Amino acid sequence: MKILQISVFIENQSGRLYEVTNLLGENNINIRALSLADTSDFGILRLIVNDPQKAHTLLKENGFTVGRTEVIAVEVPDKPGGLASVLKVLNENNINVEYMYAFVEMSGDCAVMIFRFDETDKALEVLSKNNIVTIEGAKIYGI
Repeated sequence: MKILQISVFIENQSGRLYEVTNLLGENNINIRALSLADTSDFGILRLIVNDPQKAHTLLKENGFTVGRTEVIAVEVPDKPGGLASVLKVLNENNINVEYMYAFVEMSGDCAVMIFRFDETDKALEVLSKNNIVTIEGAKIYGI
């Protein structure tokens, strides 16, 4: 089954990612999965949202350059070599993967996002001061 993905081209400057996510949130659009790739001048934010048509229209009306792409969600065995087993089938059939990103569904009220910051210690301090929970590596790694 095909899924509609929204791609947003955003300038590589402070606050632009916030503007996109805030706009979606204020309009009751839930981000289910995302990927962000960047160059020195701009980034491409790929989103799977609960209402892709509404998100596309809303972002376009607010001056963002937006595209739509059909993608496919594939179940991958959650074990060592699980992804390789899927990629093997694709490889054997000469199917090229242009890009991919993870979509992890969690039980409970929280999902886990992995961030990379330019000032890691400062980010940890700010998160802690604002009562935003960070998760230790051992828990993420499943140790």
